Order: sequence, then C-alpha cells, then structure tokens
Amino acid sequence: MKIEHALEPTEAQLNAILATGKGGEVHMLNLLKFREFAAYEDGRDADMPGRDAYLHRYGAPMIDMVMKAGGSLKFSSVPSALLVGEVEMPWDMVAIITYPSIKTLLEISMTPQFQEIAVHRKAGLEGQLLIPCFGEDTAVA
Repeated sequence: MKIEHALEPTEAQLNAILATGKGGEVHMLNLLKFREFAAYEDGRDADMPGRDAYLHRYGAPMIDMVMKAGGSLKFSSVPSALLVGEVEMPWDMVAIITYPSIKTLLEISMTPQFQEIAVHRKAGLEGQLLIPCFGEDTAVA
C-alpha cells in the first residue's frame, strides 16, 4: 500500500472528481498529518505546534464558513490504534466534513476568507489525504 500525503489536489484529481457528475451532498474524509511545528514561509511562530496552527487558525474559521454555506462537521477524532492490518499510524487526526455539494466546497476555496486562512493550513499540515464520499447509501445491510 502506497500512502502519499499532499496539501493540494492535482489538476487531474480535480478534473476526475468533477467528471463524476455526482451532485448533492458530499462527505469529505480528512486524514490529517500535522507538522511538529508550524512552518510559515515568513518564519513566524516557529515554536507553534503545527496542530495548533491548523486547528485554531485554519480549522475553526473554516468550519464556520462551511456551516454558513449549509455544511457541517460530522466527526473528528484522534485515531487511537489499528483494529485490522499493520501500518505505522500515518495520521494525527481524522475528520468528516459534509458539504452540500462539491460545487460548494470549490466556491468556499475561492473566497477571500479562505485564501486568508489557507496559509495556516499549509503551515500546520505535513500533508493529508482528502477522500470525497458522496451521499448515496451503498452499505450492505
């Protein structure tokens, strides 16, 4: 299993998610890996934990924007252990954010407010996996 964290989607990834044509609600599974210390390009706050930069300076305002757009934070937690399989724990936090649509997520990411806080996301994260899960129920009962 190859795991490669990133901070931004590639153009191919964006095109692929848009090409699905799936509308409606999307649940974004966020698998987050924090930097030990925030890494701002201008060198500020070099002693701040990456987790704090992400959660307090980016995460809280981002959730506020999501909620104002009709979305919600469904779940967040620190993973504790593996129940099945073997791998060094590659994530420091998991979260599920629900957006009314992919379009809503993209619209939020283009706002001046998002652009203003995105620097804290980049400073706090070593990388992440972001997995869109659409609203249809495919569970086996």
